[in-house]
Amino acid sequence: MPREAEPSLSERQFVLQALQENLRLDGRELDQYRPLELSFGDQYGVADVTFGRTRVLAKASAEVTVPYADRPLDGIFNIATELSPMASPAFEVNRPTETEILLSRLLEKTVRRSGALDTESLCLVAGQKCWSVRVDVHVLSHDGNLIDAACLAVVAALRHFRKPDTSIEGGVLTVYTAAEREAVPLSWLHSPFCVTWSFFGDEGETAVLDATRLEEQVRVASCTVSLNKHGEICQIAKLGGVPVDAVALLQCTAVALTKVKEFSELVDKKLAEDVKKRDKGGFMAELSAENER
Repeated sequence: MPREAEPSLSERQFVLQALQENLRLDGRELDQYRPLELSFGDQYGVADVTFGRTRVLAKASAEVTVPYADRPLDGIFNIATELSPMASPAFEVNRPTETEILLSRLLEKTVRRSGALDTESLCLVAGQKCWSVRVDVHVLSHDGNLIDAACLAVVAALRHFRKPDTSIEGGVLTVYTAAEREAVPLSWLHSPFCVTWSFFGDEGETAVLDATRLEEQVRVASCTVSLNKHGEICQIAKLGGVPVDAVALLQCTAVALTKVKEFSELVDKKLAEDVKKRDKGGFMAELSAENER
C-alpha cells in the first residue's frame, strides 16, 4: 500500500516553532479558515466545496425502493465516501484507509444520526415503497481538513436536491418526470456542520482551526465538534492523541458555533442565488411577460 510522504524533521520543527509564535505558513490566524468557495452544479443535488487546495464534490440522488423490515414507515438515507488516488497518492481504489473510514463515520453521525433529514417523509407506501436517498462524496484534492469540507458539501447537496413528485391512486404509485411536475425538495429539519480543531505542543496547548495537510501531519491531537446554528451539539469526536483541557474544549466549541453560523449563512445565500439563477426563464418570467402584454 503506498504511503504518504512524511514531512522532514526541518519542516516539522519549522511548523511547530511558527505555531508557538502564533504564526501559520499561509499567514492565517489560528482560528481562521482558508478561503471558502461553494458552488452548485447544473443538476439539482450537486455541491462543490473548496477550502484552499482541499476540494470535495457531493452528489445526491434518489430512487424508489423497499424500506427496511424493522423501519417500515421510514425511508432510507446513506452517505458513501470515495477517496481516490487523484486526491492523494496515499489512497487506493477499493482499499479504504483509516482516513476514509473516519470520514465516513463522522459524516454518518453528524448528518444521518442527528436527524437532519426527515426520513419519515421519504415513505411512500408503508412497508412497501419508499425513497432511498444517497449522497456520494468524492474527494478531488486533499490538502487537509477533509471532514469539515465534506460535511459542508453533503449538507449543501441535500438542501439543493430535488426529488421527483409522486402520487398514489388506487394503490398505484406514479413517479412524475420533471416535465410533468416540478420536483420537490427534501424535508430538512436542521443543518449540522463539522468544525475540526488540531492541537499542537507537548500538552496540546495550541489550538488551530482548519489545518492544512502539513499541519495535520505534525499535530498531537484533533477534535471534531458537530453542531448547528442553534448551538445544539450533535457529536464531539476526539480520536486519540494527547488529552485536551476541558476549558480549552469549551472555548473551541464557542468559536465553532460562530463558524457554523457563518457556514449556515453561506449555504442559505448560495441557495438563494441559485434559485434566482434558475428562475430566469421560469414561472416568474412567464408572469412578468404576461403582465407586460
